[in-house]
Amino acid sequence: MDKKNLVQQGLAALRGGDAATAIKLLDQVMASGEGDDTTALALAFAQVNTGDQAAALAAVDTALVLQPRNIRALLFKADHLERMAESRKALSFYQGALRVAETMAQVPTDVEKGLQRASDICDRQAAQYEDYLLQKLQEKGYKESDSERFSEALAIAFGKKPVYYQQPTRFYYPGLAQRAFFKREEFPWLKAIEAETDVIRAELLQLMQDENCFSPYLEAGHGADQPQFNDMSNVGSMDWSAFFLWKDGELIAENAARCPRTVAALSLAPQPMVAGRTPSALFSKLAPGADIAPHHGVINTRLICHLPLIVPQDCGSLRVGNYAREWREGEALIFDDSIEHEAWNDSPLPRVVLLFDLWRPELDEEERRWVTETLLAADAYGDT
Repeated sequence: MDKKNLVQQGLAALRGGDAATAIKLLDQVMASGEGDDTTALALAFAQVNTGDQAAALAAVDTALVLQPRNIRALLFKADHLERMAESRKALSFYQGALRVAETMAQVPTDVEKGLQRASDICDRQAAQYEDYLLQKLQEKGYKESDSERFSEALAIAFGKKPVYYQQPTRFYYPGLAQRAFFKREEFPWLKAIEAETDVIRAELLQLMQDENCFSPYLEAGHGADQPQFNDMSNVGSMDWSAFFLWKDGELIAENAARCPRTVAALSLAPQPMVAGRTPSALFSKLAPGADIAPHHGVINTRLICHLPLIVPQDCGSLRVGNYAREWREGEALIFDDSIEHEAWNDSPLPRVVLLFDLWRPELDEEERRWVTETLLAADAYGDT
């Protein structure tokens, strides 16, 4: 009798409740070396029906060797281990089944209930694991406020927060720390700029008497010559507007003349000088109730600095990766804009910051030189 007939008879016996005959027929197929993962799984079901737990486990293990992504076999083994009070071992197979399901265009109807059971068990086990781990850490004196970075690590481990990486849209430089925000104390020159906050704000307020001095940060036609992977909903909108002092590496002389003290303060920062690209320095205004959708910057060799100048009460926050910071007038925020970030203004008044870019401090002079030359060459190639 050929393999196909043996399998069909074995399955028919299993469906008819004759597990012993099913085992005899399916064992014969597997012993011939012609059995596949579905045959081995059917054998596992038959072994369970006879109460032979060890044989059932061996059969499903064979199925998973033949096809590690067999979702029915993964669920079978998880359920089998759960019945054997091996809950922690079962968990990894439930998780495996859920991961396989995520890759499937359509989940088979007969496994939907199994996947829901897997999801419920994983959620319950995750909560138990989190409670246990936190209790053990707290017994050792852990407090969530002790380390923001360690707290983030725990949140990621518990599946409560995602992992965010640098994802610049144009140029990626390897080996730079994946940090959302940097400490102000890491930049010795920054205090001198913060000390000019009142003077800079005075120049800003003088500008704002002219209602037409600001224009949309993202102008109509922005990025039309290449694919855009960031949200473009603010193109042409005054929800996010700007008054540029430096733009695309060029000093806007007319604007700079209106804000001489601000321009002088900016000269203290180590801004990248790449003709046609950077530095950028501007008063960035976020309108009442407006938001800037999550997006990524173009390169990761720079950082962005916000010097908050006008911050209404209950304004909102700047989120970078898993971290959100509120603006405080006169206290700079420095962040890596190649990590996903967004901002929002929940207040009824505009929020304005002085925004400028600066070199990442990890890059030495030679690295800065070659990054500059690369960007210049890339832009020149686009013009040829």
